[in-house]
Amino acid sequence: MTSDLLSKHCVPCEGGTKPLARSTAEAYLTATPGWDLVQDEPMKLTRKLKFKDFVGSMQFINRVADVAEAEGHHPDFSVSWNRVQLELTTHAIGGLSENDFIMAAKINDLEGGGS
Repeated sequence: MTSDLLSKHCVPCEGGTKPLARSTAEAYLTATPGWDLVQDEPMKLTRKLKFKDFVGSMQFINRVADVAEAEGHHPDFSVSWNRVQLELTTHAIGGLSENDFIMAAKINDLEGGGS
């Protein structure tokens, strides 16, 4: 499923689109290792990465920004010296969509040197 997600592109969610059901999100989660499903409302994907230093963290975030711009789907993130925390959710629908898992797979594919 990971390669399927990597070959897809994010598409804007139409009004009335429902967020993914928890069971569907859990199935997608198996294709996005390193990401955690946060059951809060709205449901989110999160991932924490650790880098050698601040420069490594920022280089990774810049690569994420390039992918996010190309896909038109942007994660929330925070940087704390050598740590990056990413969060994905589709704000327009108040939960997770396939776009979030597409972005998670593409972020994983960046191989940013994090752990």
